[in-house]
Amino acid sequence: MGKSPFVALLLAIFISLLGIGIIIPVLPVFAASLGAGGFDLGLIMAAFSVSRGLLQPFVGNWSDRWGRKGFLITGLGIYGLVGLLTPLAGSVTMLIFIRFLHGIGSAMIGPVVMAYMSSFAPSGQEGRYQSYLNAAVFCGIGCGPMIGGVLSDNWGMPSVFYGMALMSFIAMLLVMFTLPGKAGREGNEDRRLFATLRIMRRDTRTLGILLARFSTMLVPVPLMAFLPLYMASWGGESYSGFAVGMVIACRTLVNAGLQVPFGRLADRWNRERMLLLGSLALVVLFFCIPFCRTFHTLMLVYLLIGTAEALIWAVLGALASVEAKNHYGHGTMMGIYALSMSCGVFCGAVLSGSSMDWMGIDAAYRVVGGSVLVLICLALWMMGWKRVEEAAAD
Repeated sequence: MGKSPFVALLLAIFISLLGIGIIIPVLPVFAASLGAGGFDLGLIMAAFSVSRGLLQPFVGNWSDRWGRKGFLITGLGIYGLVGLLTPLAGSVTMLIFIRFLHGIGSAMIGPVVMAYMSSFAPSGQEGRYQSYLNAAVFCGIGCGPMIGGVLSDNWGMPSVFYGMALMSFIAMLLVMFTLPGKAGREGNEDRRLFATLRIMRRDTRTLGILLARFSTMLVPVPLMAFLPLYMASWGGESYSGFAVGMVIACRTLVNAGLQVPFGRLADRWNRERMLLLGSLALVVLFFCIPFCRTFHTLMLVYLLIGTAEALIWAVLGALASVEAKNHYGHGTMMGIYALSMSCGVFCGAVLSGSSMDWMGIDAAYRVVGGSVLVLICLALWMMGWKRVEEAAAD
């Protein structure tokens, strides 16, 4: 495997995620301009998550059987189409439909790109290769909102969506002309998704890895969506949107910057112990958030959270890649792995939102942190149990 397709894939995913990132600051404002209320905004966000979540396992499995390149090109093309259609939306209903289409495009990109990176990785370097992908993702999402703000301020809101379309089409052309045409066919290409799920259901170690990914994805919603409300609850000094953005950006960018060193570390050290260390650090830091009452202390905690998350992402990516290589096919495993991520984000939103309504915003962080602790301990036990069974069989 030459370096050109590998570099082109990373560049393509960075550009496409940059395009996604630039619409983050303006999409809620654009929806409100169409008359969207709180419930409508929820539907707009949910439409993306539902179509993406349902399709990811199927797309991953199909990419093992039919090849990945076509799915990736189609997904990037849909991203570009979404960028062109969004400024033309004349109603909330139309915007919901466009976001549903956006989720379909995302389902054709996320698991397929992870599968590519998993298949590119030589044995023993799974953590390193997945960390390259994670770094590209976080850099794209982290830098995108700043570009979106500049475009919106200088050329109006439609320019942001057209910018997304342009970046998506550039990424599509990169993939079209640099990736090999037959990439992605697997030796188990005839295995159907539900047959694989039946096998996976009996594999305690794989289930433990998926549960670990689910549990650690409970945290993004309270970390980002609740942050403006939490900082406003301090009273006294009023914090600007820029200050909120700085706190979020420090977490995202430190996560991106540490992906590669932690990925290399995950190829040399015991991955389960690293996962335990990163998860315990994440839980402790989550419990610290309600005690932060100044901008600088919160900034420090978010920097440390980004560090813990970087360790977790690198390790779990490596573990999933090994399972894909040894048992299920890269696309199928990564499709189900991506589904566990989507389910974690959705459940984290419900859990934190209901906890805040019942007990207050401080309690929401404690409830989510406690849930992560319980689930990650169960996941690690399941992963270790599989090894005990294998040792007993030998």
